[in-house]
Amino acid sequence: MVRVSGLASGMDIDQMVSDLMKAERMPIDKMKKQKQTLEWQRDDYRSMNLLLSEFNNLAFNMTLQSSYSSKTVSSSDETKVKAAATSSAANASYTLSNVTMATAAQSISTSIDSSIDPTKSLWSQRGSMDSSVWTEKTVEQAAITLSADTSTVKLAKGAVSAVNQNTGTLNSISVTTDGTSKAYTVRIGTAAGIINSNEVFINEDTGEMTFGTTLTSGSTIEAFSYQQNVLNFSVTTYDSTGKATGNIQDGGSTPFEFDGSTSLNTLLTQISNSKVGISAFFDEGTNKVVMTRKDTGNLSSADSADGSNMVFSGGFLTGFLQLAGDAKGTDAKFTLNGLETTRKSNTFTTGGVTYTLQNNFTGDVRVNVSNDTQKVFDTIKDFVTKYNELIEKINGKITEERDRNYQPLTDEEREKLTDKQAEQWDEKAKSGLLKGDSILSSGLNQMRSNWYASVSGMSGGFSQLTDIGISTSANYTDRGKLVIEGDGTKLKEAIEKDPQSVMDLFMKSGSTTSEKGVVRRLRDTITQTVSKVEQRAGRSTWTSEQFLLGRNLKSVNSQITSFESRLTQVEDRYYRQFTAMEKAIQNANAQSAQLSQYFS
Repeated sequence: MVRVSGLASGMDIDQMVSDLMKAERMPIDKMKKQKQTLEWQRDDYRSMNLLLSEFNNLAFNMTLQSSYSSKTVSSSDETKVKAAATSSAANASYTLSNVTMATAAQSISTSIDSSIDPTKSLWSQRGSMDSSVWTEKTVEQAAITLSADTSTVKLAKGAVSAVNQNTGTLNSISVTTDGTSKAYTVRIGTAAGIINSNEVFINEDTGEMTFGTTLTSGSTIEAFSYQQNVLNFSVTTYDSTGKATGNIQDGGSTPFEFDGSTSLNTLLTQISNSKVGISAFFDEGTNKVVMTRKDTGNLSSADSADGSNMVFSGGFLTGFLQLAGDAKGTDAKFTLNGLETTRKSNTFTTGGVTYTLQNNFTGDVRVNVSNDTQKVFDTIKDFVTKYNELIEKINGKITEERDRNYQPLTDEEREKLTDKQAEQWDEKAKSGLLKGDSILSSGLNQMRSNWYASVSGMSGGFSQLTDIGISTSANYTDRGKLVIEGDGTKLKEAIEKDPQSVMDLFMKSGSTTSEKGVVRRLRDTITQTVSKVEQRAGRSTWTSEQFLLGRNLKSVNSQITSFESRLTQVEDRYYRQFTAMEKAIQNANAQSAQLSQYFS
């Protein structure tokens, strides 16, 4: 539709229509403010549910026995024995004496040739060891396509002879360049000497192939096989049951294989990092290798005649290093409260108490186990503090006054304010949206009742919180906060005197509310409150149809959409009316001009 804007009348039609539409838009502005209020209210409800859910998770920990049964352990001499206890340990005193600590099986090699450098490759130092420690392994070399011009290609170190897998000898290596294949004669050694253009030299120490000519990028060295010298050996260890800890397919042993490029230090490090359970190192001062079981105790096979805890096989370990295969560990021996006994490890647990032996000794060391009153007190105190923080935040929301002078801003109103001013306005407009909320108020009242109501069916000396020194604040403004009387002396005494009754007071199970402990009641109340709030405000994953405020928001959105459509029609009608007026004035002006011309 063509809109005529005051050409005949001289009036600002656009401004007039805009002013008229302001009045027409007042209802939709009100709807949008209502929508914003509902969204803020929904978010406030969800923030309260988040607080309740987080506290409910904390309350779950208070239903666990470990929260009330912490133990403290003291040793009369921690340089000899250290101890710790689980919540299941009995309050008692234990005496350890005549302690001989467990040892680990250990094997030390004979002195190795002093010329051996543990940082260099073993193959380069093969002259210092018997050739029988080395075995040959056929290596299949896949075809190599060169990415750049070069005359050298790297293979694995320790290649001693290039052989053909079928015939046993490889006299040449073929290289294909631009579709043309050329054969290079193979020469192997440790010093290249003069390399002819038709030769390839393989350095058996470095594993480097050097061609007599430069190979161009894109050339392909065809696949071939070669023999590589490797060290093969295996180690067998046993667990506490006498079962071999290695691979079943290898008879319970753990196999190792290293190529000639490996140094002695690298070899020992890889053994230490393997699952065989041995710590291995080379001592430069004595030129000896030491292998020690990581686990202490006599860990040997029931089938082993000599009771060895570690069994070595392979020429490198038994021949070159001459490691003995009869290494044995010993079990820890001690007397506990008059009972002579043994353990595989220096750390062991009995009766819920974990002992760690530090030294051999013959005298007595006493270990006392008692309730950790302070830790239980701190746990309960922290829970009370978190509860007070929870109800303070919820009370703050349901008692917050609503300032109706501040309504949500429209887009037009927001544009007239600075960001800071708009933020301050929003803060006031959001206030009091949950004032007097019945769901949260009812939940708080029920939680207060959960705390001070007696727990029926208690077998101990405490049946309500006041018995252990926890009560509701007498200050009305605290609105149900809990206080721990005095400096907590009464609570500590209750924990020390009857820890079971204190625990039952908080976490006792029951078929009725009156039979349940305080924390279980609280969790029931919180679960019910959270569910009610969700019915009103939903979750972030719910659809609008699943909760009350969501349905209200959907209804308001529908009204806004319908009203905006109506506003478009109203605006069009105003423009049609003004356009008709302009045309009438234009016609009148034309007639007036004709009459004036006629009379003149």
